[in-house]
This record gives sequence, C-alpha cells and structure tokens, in this order.
Amino acid sequence: QVQLVESGGGLVQPGGSLRLSCAASGFTFSNVALSWLRQGPGKGLEWISEILTGSASTYYADSVKGRFTISRDDAKNTMYLQMSSLKPEDTTMYHCALGSAANWTRLGSWGQGTQVTVSS
Repeated sequence: QVQLVESGGGLVQPGGSLRLSCAASGFTFSNVALSWLRQGPGKGLEWISEILTGSASTYYADSVKGRFTISRDDAKNTMYLQMSSLKPEDTTMYHCALGSAANWTRLGSWGQGTQVTVSS
C-alpha cells in the first residue's frame, strides 16, 4: 500500500526558509516520478514541482521557480522541497504525490500534508 508522509512544515518569517520531507513506502521509490502539490484557501490542490526518476530532471511552477528546489534520495525513499525566500502567499498545506504534472491526478496518491505558515 502506497504511503506518503510529509514533515518539516511550520511557522517562518517572510524571506525565511524551510525544508519539507516526504517519506515514502509501499512502492519502488526509485522507479517513479514524484511531485509536490499545495492547496490554497478555497482552492483545490495545485502542482508546484516534480522530479523524475534518477533526479534526471526537475520542473517548477512559475510561482515557485527560483525559490524552491526539489530533490530526492532514493536510498532513503525520501523526497525533499527546499523552500527559500518564502512569502506570505506561500502559506498553505503542502503535499507530496506520486507522478508528474501530467498524471498525478490520475494516479490519485498523495499524503496528508504539512502546514507551512509564512508570517511576521
């Protein structure tokens, strides 16, 4: 059974940094692309970043490009999201998910999320 567990969220001041982690189990981690999603108030989940197998390629939504960095450690079955230059509008719940921007909705597997709050 696929399990994705996010951690690392918290309260940070504008301009600060956080690193989110996603611990995975129940599938062959190194064989799949993975994504980070986030949810805004009153909105559904939106894709913000993905990393392909072997860390070959990474992609970002325009809203986070240049500020967030996605990475993975296949030996630890863990994916990360390093967030820098955080803004109040980054405040929301962050989720990790199986798949890429093209297919995460069809795969339908994401974690419960970790809350990030950017506030002074």
